[in-house]
Amino acid sequence: MPKCTQAKIEFGRLGRRVIEADFSGGELSSDGGLMLLRQVDRHIGLTRMAAAALPDPRDRSRIEHGLEQLIAQRVYGLCCGYEDLNDHKALRGDVLMQTAVGRDVPLASAPTFSRLENRATRAQAWALHDVLAAQFIAGHPVAPAELVLDIDASDVPLHGQQELSQFHAYYDHHCYLPLYVFCGQAMLACYLRPSKIDGAKHAAAVIKLLITRLRQAWPNTRFIVRADSGFCRRRLVQWCERSGVGYVIGLARNARLHAAVELAEAVLADAYAKTGTKQRLIGEFSYAAKTWSHERRVITRLEYGVQGTNPRFIVTNLEGHPVQLYERLYCQRGEAVGAD
Repeated sequence: MPKCTQAKIEFGRLGRRVIEADFSGGELSSDGGLMLLRQVDRHIGLTRMAAAALPDPRDRSRIEHGLEQLIAQRVYGLCCGYEDLNDHKALRGDVLMQTAVGRDVPLASAPTFSRLENRATRAQAWALHDVLAAQFIAGHPVAPAELVLDIDASDVPLHGQQELSQFHAYYDHHCYLPLYVFCGQAMLACYLRPSKIDGAKHAAAVIKLLITRLRQAWPNTRFIVRADSGFCRRRLVQWCERSGVGYVIGLARNARLHAAVELAEAVLADAYAKTGTKQRLIGEFSYAAKTWSHERRVITRLEYGVQGTNPRFIVTNLEGHPVQLYERLYCQRGEAVGAD
C-alpha cells in the first residue's frame, strides 16, 4: 500500500498563528481525563482498597491481569462513560487506558471482566460498600454533627435479552431498579435489584447496615433518613425510632389525611379567591395509619392556586418548628416552598 500521507501539510498563517496538519502525533486517544482519574485514584486509594477487600481465587501462576488492574480498568472505563463490557474490546488497546492502569501491553478483555463480575457474591458486594463508607469517613477530618442520608430507587433501562429483565409499569420499560443511598454528593450504597418488587424492599436492612458502620467511626453523630412516600414502611420507621435515628419520610395521600386538612384548605381557597395569588401554609397534626402502633407527627404543606389544591404530607420523629423542618430537610429534595 503506497504511503501517500505527507509528514506535514501547510495551511498558511492567520496573524501570528501558523496553521498546519501534522500526522506524526503517534498513538492518540480522546480520553485525556484518564490521567486525572489515575492521579485522583492514587491519592484516595479507591481501586487499591477495593482490590484488597475482594478475594482472588485464581491461580496466580496462570493469570496475566492482577485484580487491582482489573478493577482500575473497569472503574476508569465507567468514569469515561464506557458502561458495557464489550467496550473493553477496543479499550484494552487504548494507550492512555493502558498508561492509566499501569501497563504498556494490551489490557483485560470483555470475557475476563465477565468472569470477574459473575463470580461476585453478596458478601463481596457489601465489602465494596464498606470501601465506599471508608472513603466517605476518610473525607471528613472531624466527625460531622449531623448527616442526612437520602434513600431512593431509580431505573436502569434494559435492552435485548438481559438477565432478570422485567417490565416496570411506572417507568414504562424493562429495567433494573437499584436502591441508592446518598449523603450530599457522596454515594454510600447502590444495591442492584430486579424491577418487579416493592421499591422500598431491603431499604431498612441497607440503612441499618450503613448507619451501624458509620457509627463505628462517629458514635456521636446525629443521623437523619430522608425519603419519599414510597419508603414509608413500618419496618424502616420502627427501626429508626428504636435506634435513635431521625427520619423525614413522605406520606402518600389518602382520605383521612385530606379530611384532617380540609378546613385549612378551605381557608386557603377563600384567600386565593380574594387575592388571586397562590396561597401556601405549613402546619402539623398527629396521625396513625391502621398498621401503626401509635400516632406520629405529620407535617403538611398545603397549597392552593390556579390548579386547585396540592397538599404534601411527611411523617417525622424530629422536633422543631414545622416550617423550618420542611424547608431545611424536605425541600432540599427539589421542591422550593414558601410558607405563610
